[in-house]
Amino acid sequence: MTGFDEAAKGAKMDFASDMSYGDYLGLDAILSAQRPLSEAHDEMLFIVQHQTSELWMRLAIHELQEARRVMLLGDLQPAFKMLSRVARIFEQLNAAWDVLRTMTPSEYTAFRPSLGNSSGFQSHQYRLVEYLLGNRNEALLTVHKHKAASFKALAAELALPSLYQVAIDLVCTRVGVAPLAGTPSNTDWQAVQAVQDLWQKVYEDPKEHWELYELAEKLVDLEDYFRRWRFNHVTTVERIIGFKRGTGGTSGVAYLRRMLEVELFPELWHVRGAL
Repeated sequence: MTGFDEAAKGAKMDFASDMSYGDYLGLDAILSAQRPLSEAHDEMLFIVQHQTSELWMRLAIHELQEARRVMLLGDLQPAFKMLSRVARIFEQLNAAWDVLRTMTPSEYTAFRPSLGNSSGFQSHQYRLVEYLLGNRNEALLTVHKHKAASFKALAAELALPSLYQVAIDLVCTRVGVAPLAGTPSNTDWQAVQAVQDLWQKVYEDPKEHWELYELAEKLVDLEDYFRRWRFNHVTTVERIIGFKRGTGGTSGVAYLRRMLEVELFPELWHVRGAL
């Protein structure tokens, strides 16, 4: 113990009247929020996996909202770091599926009835991330009507331009064309030719439009990690429940596979074939 005492010499040991690590992080509230409803050992894994995912998404929302704010001011350099950070957040979310995949179908079945109709489909933060980025299926607002604060936050987001719309407007301004009204589409996920043509001007002359070129690649990088997260979600669900319906009533794997077709920034992917 002598070595420990020497190494810890000078460390504060009494926190009766001062803020500690646990106080600052609110660990009492966080670590008491895991309340399994069954006796199944693996329910704790399921809860922690989803709670930590929600915490990462909270940070992603924080970063995306600020990135949009500075982009509206025309200040792209800070936005680049924030978009890179969001991409790394989705890398963390992606890696978390590896932990959940250690759970077998038998282990999940032991506590699945405890979930009732609760489902990740009802995550208002995930929906807010999608709305922020530009995938704005307004019909899905209905899912959140039972939570006034969540519904209000999502409705407020829909009243603002998405981050992708702000990016498109920036390209219009800096390339010197009139703003493109009504683009991109919120729900059909198809590339709009006029938007693709704008990005093509950027990619054909990156030296002239270096900041826009970098912005485009930051967005592609972010969506790349986002797609990987979606793909691993599908494979994890299929590995654990096969083709059963989801607890929230969706078709499960079939629904998630459909979501793999959704492109957040379709023009940035389609332009590659036009260069």
